[in-house]
Amino acid sequence: MISYIAKLLKALNANTNPGEIAHGAACGFLLGLMPKDNLLWWVVFIFILFVRINKAAYGLALLLGSLLAPALDATFDTLGYSILTNESLYGFYGFLENVPFVSFTKFNNTVVMGSLAMGLILYIPAYIIARVAVALWRKHAVALLRKAKIIKVIGNIPIVSKIASLVGEKS
Repeated sequence: MISYIAKLLKALNANTNPGEIAHGAACGFLLGLMPKDNLLWWVVFIFILFVRINKAAYGLALLLGSLLAPALDATFDTLGYSILTNESLYGFYGFLENVPFVSFTKFNNTVVMGSLAMGLILYIPAYIIARVAVALWRKHAVALLRKAKIIKVIGNIPIVSKIASLVGEKS
């Protein structure tokens, strides 16, 4: 967990493309909202690992989404139920049920369908918020933190110095 935070701070302060950080956060949030006990989650998880994003932002947003998801289960259930009971999609759902291994994705579960739909709906707002946060961090927060006395004091603690030197090395 600490390594994710350190890597994210390193990416925020480096010349890393803000889009990679924002896409990492949006992908992690999307996946964090979904239940983890189905094939669909694992397929999306593995697919995202092959996409060029900031993995630290991805991991932290995945954790944040996972913490937030239980509070939104009722909303996911309602949204998923409305999607799954849409009569115009019955033929498509029947087709999917007959495709081998698709039933392991549990797409016909209201919470799975609702969380996937909500994650897709929130992807662009999450991306925009993360992109703006990166820009604000680079413009304002870095300068303020460099001037803060508490940061200088914390930086002199041996364990913090060791972690900072490890993060500063090329990996």
